[in-house]
Amino acid sequence: MLEKSYKVIADTGIHARPATLLVQTAGKFDSEIQLEYKDKKVNLKSIMGVMSLGIGKDAEIKIIAEGSDEESAMKAIADLMEKEGLAE
Repeated sequence: MLEKSYKVIADTGIHARPATLLVQTAGKFDSEIQLEYKDKKVNLKSIMGVMSLGIGKDAEIKIIAEGSDEESAMKAIADLMEKEGLAE
């Protein structure tokens, strides 16, 4: 199991477009991938779950991946966060 914490830096937080990109990226992997915010965990492969968290700017979030391709999944998600200017 791998975990990584991020601070959301995007002015708009994680709204519909970046949430969709995160869900699409997570969906490419077999591992179970979760997004944690304020002690709530949702499946990162679920757009409704991600949107339900209402993640705004300066939020502290955690990505948790567990499975056969967890390292690849975490790298892809980290790359997306950086490329889109979502979190650091």
